[in-house]
This record gives sequence, C-alpha cells and structure tokens, in this order.
Amino acid sequence: MNASAYLTAACAGFLLSVAATFVLRRLALRWGVTDRPGGHKTHRRPTPCLGGIAIMLGTVVPAAMVAGAAGQRMAGLLVGALAMTLLGLMDDISPLPPLNRLAVEALAAGVVVVSGVAAPITGGPLDGPITVLWIVVVTNSFNLLDNMDGVLGGVTVVSAVFLAAAAFVSAQPLTGLVLVTLSAAALGFLPYNWAPARIFMGDAGSLFIGFVLTSSAAALVTGTGTGTAVAGLLLPAFVAVADTGVVLLSRRRAGRSVLQGGTDHLSHRVHRLGLGVRLTALTLAALAAAAGVLDLAMTLAWLPPLGAALGGTAAACAIVVLAQRVRVYPSPVRPQDSLRVRR
Repeated sequence: MNASAYLTAACAGFLLSVAATFVLRRLALRWGVTDRPGGHKTHRRPTPCLGGIAIMLGTVVPAAMVAGAAGQRMAGLLVGALAMTLLGLMDDISPLPPLNRLAVEALAAGVVVVSGVAAPITGGPLDGPITVLWIVVVTNSFNLLDNMDGVLGGVTVVSAVFLAAAAFVSAQPLTGLVLVTLSAAALGFLPYNWAPARIFMGDAGSLFIGFVLTSSAAALVTGTGTGTAVAGLLLPAFVAVADTGVVLLSRRRAGRSVLQGGTDHLSHRVHRLGLGVRLTALTLAALAAAAGVLDLAMTLAWLPPLGAALGGTAAACAIVVLAQRVRVYPSPVRPQDSLRVRR
C-alpha cells in the first residue's frame, strides 16, 4: 500500500463518520436511545448516545475495503473490536452485569492474543494472560475517560495518530491503517461531541476505541524487549491510565466504592482549576500528544526503552499524586459545625 491508499482510507473514514453521526443522532432521538441526566451526570437534557457506532463504521469499513483480509493480526483485532462495540451497544441500551461484561471483554482480548499478539513482559507463557489482562483493564480505563464533552474524542485523535506513526516505523502497515482510520473517524465525530455535546459515543464507542488502541499497542511491542513492551503499552494509554489511577486513589482515600460513579476524574479536576470544558479537552489531548511523542521517539530509537518506561511511569505517578490536591468531594460536616447550625 502506498501513501495515497492511507489518505483515501482516512478521508473515507472521516466522511463516513460525519455522515453516520448525523444519521445516528436522529435515529437515537427517535428510538429514545439517550443518556438521561441524573446522579453524577452533568448534562441537563437527554442526549443521544449512538455516536460510537459511527466511529466504528468510520474505522472498520475503510480499513477493510483497503486491506481486505490481509493479515491474521488485523483480522483478530477487528473481530475483537466489533465484539466490544456490540457489547457496549447492549450496555448502552440496557446495563449489563459487570461479570458478563468482563467475560466478553476477556474473550475479545483472547482473540487478539490467539492471532499472534503478546506483550513480552516476562518472556514466558504468562505473556499471553498478561496481555489479555492489560487489554481488558485499559479498555475499561478508556471507557471511564469518556466523562466530559470532547475529552475521549480529542485524546483518540491524537493518540491514534502517534501510534499509527509508530506502527509505520515498526513495519506494521496494517495496524497503522486501522489507527489512521480510527483517528479520522474520531475527528469526524468530534464536532458533534464538542462542548456542548449534541451526541455521546456511549460505551459502544469508548470500548471500541480503548480496545483498538490497547490491542494495537500490544501488537506493536510483540517480539520486542521488556523495556520496550512496558513503555509501548503505557504511553499510548497514558491519559486513560493516569485518570484511572487518580480515581482509584482518591476514592480509596475518601472511603468511597471504586465502582461508584462521580465527578472525580482527571478531567473534572482540571476543569476545577478554572479551565473551560473545551480547554480541558484540549489540555488532555496535549498530554496524550506528549506521551505519543515519547513513544514515537522510543520507536525511532531516539530514546532508550528503559528511559521511556521510567519516564512514563514517573509522570503518571506524579499526575496521580498531584491531582489529589484538587478537592472534588464535599467536606464532611464536623460535630462542632453541626452544633453551630442547630443554635
């Protein structure tokens, strides 16, 4: 495939995503497939949530038309990604039990591993199960990252571009093709999801995005060394991993259930610092771009893998710790304050 083929696929993915999002928004409103306000949700009116289907179509259709069935890994990735989209759609329509979700996610990740993908963390038979576990966990981290207008869409556009560049450098053009169409499809969806959002991607979109990015990263580090594998898995998912770390630590410190929803994510904390919703989305996209630059530099051998791994881990830990300084939970009422109110 030459450069024109990738450009054609990208343009087709962008246009298909734009058109499909427009149609699916109308259908979602007609069918009542909407995300309704309430609880910790900040939107004020029912919002259509079928946008993820448009992202999936804009990614899969052009990639399949250009490449066909050329590659076992690509086939495994796309089959697993389609399964994740269907799972997310079912969950958008009627919430599924967590164990059922995890079972399907593990099967989809297993398809990717069986197709020949395994991150060499230990260099032994445990690499397959570790890869499945990483794909499942980080896919759900991307799912959690979809918590503010434009955030996951912006992060996806940037992350997929840098990961595609790393794929081409690594001589994995089919993986690069899927990532190029993913970036284009997310870009086509983003104007509809930019604050104030007119449509959400829903779990169908966030699970699809997380699965494609995470599985692609695992494919790119297959056959490399341990340092490259650690950095190559972490950096493309840097924002999602840091966000999950922020939430887990803060909820544990506050004595809250880790499964409880809330406005305590990294995006909410950045927003509380005074940035608007759009600027918050751009800030997290810039953070994803910085991580993508490090990953690409490592792939080009401009940066040692161990340095990239240690740098990425240290940066993620710093963000998790510093984010705790932004207050997001209501202060507990002290006994003396309660007495003052009664008086």
